[in-house]
Amino acid sequence: MTQAQIAAEFNAVEGSAVPRLTGKEIGRYEREQRLPNSRTRGILAQVFGVDRAELDRAHAASRRRQRGERLPAVPAQGSAVVTGRETPSSPSPPALAADAVDSAKFARFLASRNATATTVEQLDADAVRLARNFVSRPWEELYGEIRDLRNETFDLLRGRQHPRQTSDLLVTASKLCGLSAHVCLDMGDYESAATHARTAWSCAEAVGHNEMRAWVRSVESLIAFWDGKPQRAAELAQQGRDHASCGSVGVRLASLEARALAVAGNAHEASVALAAAERARDAMRAREEMPGIFGFPAAKQLTYAGTTHLAIGGARNVRRAIECAESAVDLYREAAADDRSTFDLLAAHLDLVRGRMLAGDLDGAEAVLVAVLDSGPEQLSASILNRLDVLARELGAAQYRGSPRIAQLRERIMSTAPPAVLPAADRPEPLT
Repeated sequence: MTQAQIAAEFNAVEGSAVPRLTGKEIGRYEREQRLPNSRTRGILAQVFGVDRAELDRAHAASRRRQRGERLPAVPAQGSAVVTGRETPSSPSPPALAADAVDSAKFARFLASRNATATTVEQLDADAVRLARNFVSRPWEELYGEIRDLRNETFDLLRGRQHPRQTSDLLVTASKLCGLSAHVCLDMGDYESAATHARTAWSCAEAVGHNEMRAWVRSVESLIAFWDGKPQRAAELAQQGRDHASCGSVGVRLASLEARALAVAGNAHEASVALAAAERARDAMRAREEMPGIFGFPAAKQLTYAGTTHLAIGGARNVRRAIECAESAVDLYREAAADDRSTFDLLAAHLDLVRGRMLAGDLDGAEAVLVAVLDSGPEQLSASILNRLDVLARELGAAQYRGSPRIAQLRERIMSTAPPAVLPAADRPEPLT
């Protein structure tokens, strides 16, 4: 079977309305660049007709290789040991990457409290790598390294280095604190997220780095929004736009401002901010400079625009929200696996569900919702859980009472996503 055939059979067995796996992702599993989670392994076992335990053992072996642990030598079946010397097998890409991390750690150890140019460069390279990985990989796999690198950077800043290296280290520290804030945000710990964001701002402010100052304000805006303060979220996004240059961070800030204003009930200003986001995208003169989670691709802009149109309300905005959500989903599906944000893809799907419900297309809404609920609990960030909670309460509105199908969907949402604390301004009115 080809990788594409395996992916097609996987999606058929899963029975999801939204195909989840591609041939490229099967290739990444084969090269051990990514490891399938428990649910995915169960479906793959059905596809290949093997015992689930066999894939679980392979998964555990891959995990040990990624951690740099030596696997027990197992002679090939039917072969004899000819000499006492073992022939080493070719190392896997994850094993090579783990070796490189160990090498970088030793270089930083040599630097001790006197940072070298090489050490500073390596720390920033690691921060950039983590920012790229943060988009498509579970944060649980990255949190430990983010924390360790952040603390190592702090230690170096407490020591001695050339002024230029101090500036570079402060920018790296700002990036790593921003990543730490995003981890807390995805977990719903807004207080800790805000603390990390304030430190990220202090580092960016100390070195006068406008691009990071603008990006940190966007993170603070996100935190305020999900902490139930949409007006404050809009203000922080506006402040960030004072520092934004021609990169996508300006698009991000205008999009954040639009969504927050819409939820706060200021429809006119939200529409103005949406137009500003489009102008900022058109004004981008160069390729994205900030990688991964620091960037703001067109698919993400469309996702935010869809949410904003839904919050403004009205038949025209509902139609526009559906168009934005569908376009965002298409762009994420076409993107390389490393650039496909799971959380933003789910957010676009949930906006599509709400849009179709408002448009009266319950069959279409149900098909997309079932696909989201089948994605697995490990894919559900705090913001996605909040969105599901909103949806469950909307399905409890008077016009849906008495429908067994809606009641079943609502019950499934509530079993998947326990009630969450939502922004006060985001509490929905009954659908009309």
